[in-house]
Amino acid sequence: MFRINYYICAIIMVLSCSVFSQEITTQERDTIQQNVNNLIRLAQKNIENSNYFEAQKELENALIPATTIEDNKSIGLIYSKLGKIEYIIEEPDEAIKQLTRAVATQRLSNDKINLAESYKTFGNVYVAKKDYQTALDYYKSSKNLFEQEGLDDFVAEVDLKKGQTFLALEDYEQAKLLFENAIALANRYNLKKIHSSAQINLGVVYAKLNNIDKAIEITNEGVNEAINNDFHNVISEGYLVLSDLNQETKNYKLANAYLRKHIKLSDSLLNVKRQNLNPERRFEYLLKNQTEYQKKQAADLEELQDSKNLSKLTAILSVALITILSLLTLSLYKNNRIRLKTNNMLHKKNGELILAKEKAELASKTKANFLSTVTHELRTPLYAVTGLSNMLLDENPKPEQVQHLKSLKFSGDYLLTFINDILQINKIEANKVEVEPEVFNLKKKVANVIAALNNSAIDNGIKLHFEYDKDLPENYNADQLKISQILINLIGNSIKFTKDGDIWVRVYKLNQTGKTYSIRFEIEDNGIGISKEKQEHMFESFSQGSIQINRKYGGTGLGLSIVKGLIDILKGKIYLKSELGKGSNFIFEIPLNYTDQVIEEETKKNYFKNISEIELSTIKILVVEDNKINQMITKKILNKMNLNCDIVDNGEDAVEQVKNTNYDVVLMDIHMPGISGLEATKIIRGFKKDLTIFALTAVTLEDKMHEFEEAGFDDIISKPFKQEDFEKKLYQALIKEEVAIVK
Repeated sequence: MFRINYYICAIIMVLSCSVFSQEITTQERDTIQQNVNNLIRLAQKNIENSNYFEAQKELENALIPATTIEDNKSIGLIYSKLGKIEYIIEEPDEAIKQLTRAVATQRLSNDKINLAESYKTFGNVYVAKKDYQTALDYYKSSKNLFEQEGLDDFVAEVDLKKGQTFLALEDYEQAKLLFENAIALANRYNLKKIHSSAQINLGVVYAKLNNIDKAIEITNEGVNEAINNDFHNVISEGYLVLSDLNQETKNYKLANAYLRKHIKLSDSLLNVKRQNLNPERRFEYLLKNQTEYQKKQAADLEELQDSKNLSKLTAILSVALITILSLLTLSLYKNNRIRLKTNNMLHKKNGELILAKEKAELASKTKANFLSTVTHELRTPLYAVTGLSNMLLDENPKPEQVQHLKSLKFSGDYLLTFINDILQINKIEANKVEVEPEVFNLKKKVANVIAALNNSAIDNGIKLHFEYDKDLPENYNADQLKISQILINLIGNSIKFTKDGDIWVRVYKLNQTGKTYSIRFEIEDNGIGISKEKQEHMFESFSQGSIQINRKYGGTGLGLSIVKGLIDILKGKIYLKSELGKGSNFIFEIPLNYTDQVIEEETKKNYFKNISEIELSTIKILVVEDNKINQMITKKILNKMNLNCDIVDNGEDAVEQVKNTNYDVVLMDIHMPGISGLEATKIIRGFKKDLTIFALTAVTLEDKMHEFEEAGFDDIISKPFKQEDFEKKLYQALIKEEVAIVK
C-alpha cells in the first residue's frame, strides 16, 4: 500500500511539473491566439445563424486557451458575447454576470470599442428587466465611447435603442429626436435595418403626438424597406404598428389584414427561436459531446489494456487517481461556488463603481466647459466696464462724477478678481497648475509686494514692518509669481481684518541642504483674530469667518484656499496661529533653490513715446470684434497710443480685409457670428504666414491654449487686459516687424 501511495504521489508530481514547467514559446502563443480567434469567429457566425448553444460551447472552448496566454482583449470579448447569448435566450441575470466580467476585463485592456458594445448589451438587458433609467445610463456610456473612437455608424443603433427606451418611458419628444438622429446616421452609413426600424418606431411616436397621417406614411416607408431587405423581425414589428395605426383611423379591414400578417410572421419567427432554444436540442448537443468523450475514453482504455506488463498497476493507480481527483473536484467545486458568488457580487459592485466614475468624469468635463462659457460671457462685458471707466477717468470728468467712476472701476476690478480666483481654484483642483521657476531676488520681491499693498495699509491706519534674515541669501531659482500670489493674499487678508494696528512680515532660514534652503515666512497682525472653530475651515473654498464678517469686510472666501493650493504645489506647508480679538499669524514654509546667477535689472520702457523708433502713421492694425462697445473701447485705446485701426465685425470680412490690405497686426476676437476667430486665422495663415495675429479674447482656460497654437496665433491677449501689458506686446510685435523690413 505504501508503494502504491508512493507511485500515486510521484505521478501527480510529474504531471504537475510537466504542465507548469513548460514555457509557452512565441510560435506556440501565435498558434493558440489563432485558435482563439477562429473559435470566436465561428461562435459569432453561429450567433448570427441562431445556433446559440453551439456558439456558447465554442466561446467556452476559446476561454481556456485565451486565459492561458493572458489575452485580456479576447477574454473580454468572449464574456461579452456570452452575455449577449444569455440576453437572447432570456436569461438576464446570467447575462449581467457575464457582461460584468466583460466590462472589468475590457477596461483593464483599454478595449474601448468592445467595452462600448458591452455597455450597449447591458442597456438591452436592463430594458428587458424594465429598469429603464439604468438602461439609459449604459446607453449613454456606450454612445460616449463610440463617439470618442469616431464610430458614428455604431452610434446609430445606440440612438435607436435609447429612443425605444424613452418611448417606453412615454417621453415622446426625446424619443423623436433620437429616432431622427438614428435615421440620419443610418442614411449616412447605409445601415438599412436600423433605418427601417427607426422609421417604424418614429411612426409610433408620431401617432402618440396625434399626427396619424405622418405616422402611417413613415411606418409604411420603414416596412417597405424591411420587406425589400428581408428583415423579418422588423417586418413583423412594422405590421403590428400598421395594424394599430389603421385601427386608430377606423380602417378595420386593413388593420385586421396587417394583424394577420404580423401573427403569421411572428409565429414563424417564434417557432424558429423555439427550435433553436429547444431544451431537447441542447440535450442532444450535450449528449453528442458526451458520446464523443466516451468513445475517446474507450479508445484510451483499449490502448491501456494493450500494455500487459503494467495493466494491474495501472488499474489500481487509475482507481486511486480517480478517487483522489473526485475528492479534489468536489472540494474545488464547493470552493468555486463560494468564489463565484463572491466574484459576481464584486463584479456587480465594480460595474456600478465604473459607471459612477464615468458619470463623475462627464460631470467634471461639463463643469470645465461651463466655467469656460461663463467666464467668457462675464469677461466680455467686463472689458467694456473697465475700459469705459478708465477712459472716463482720463477725460477730465466733473468733480462730482469722479467718485462714481472710481466706484464703478472698483466694482469691475473686484468682479474680475473674483472670476480669476474661481479659475485659479479650478486649475488647482484639476492639477493643471505647473511650477515655472525663474531667477529672482527674494528680498526685493517681498519688499515690492509690501510696497504695492502699503496704500491699502495706510487707508486702514496700519504700519507694515519687514524683517529679512541677515544669514539668508537673496537670489533663488523658483516660481516667483506663485510666491507673490501667496504673499499678496496673506498680507491683503491681514490688512482687511486689521484697523489702526501693525503687520509684521518676516522671512528667515529654517535649515539648508546643499543649495536648497527651507525658508519660513510669517505674516502676523494684531487685528480681529479668528475663533478656534472657524480656524479648522479657513483654507476651504468660499470660507469666511462669519456672515457678519463677510458683510463688513467683503471678499470671496477664495484667497486662503488659493494660498493652500499654491503652497502644496510648491511642496510646502502652512500653519495658522490666531486668537479672537488679539490677532493672527499665518506661517508657511517652502523649499527654495539658491543661485549665484546675476540678476539683470529690468528697465521700464515708455512704449510708443519715442516716435523716432517707429513711424506710427504708417502702421496698419485690423481689429476683428463683433461687440460694438468693445470695438469703440479698443479703437480709443489704440488712438491714445497714436495708432489707427480698421474694424470688422466677423471672420469672413477679416479674411477679405487681410487679402486686400497689408496690415502689420491683427487683433482677432474668437467667438463671432459666422466663422470663428480660430477658423479665420487658419484661413489667413494659408496665404499670409508672417502677419502678426493676436487673439484678443475673453477665453482664458489653459486647456484651450493648444487650439490657439494650432490655429496660428502669435500670442494671446486676455480681456480685460492691463494697458501696460497690451502696449508691450503690441510694441514688441511692431518693432520686430520694423527690424525685419530694415534688414
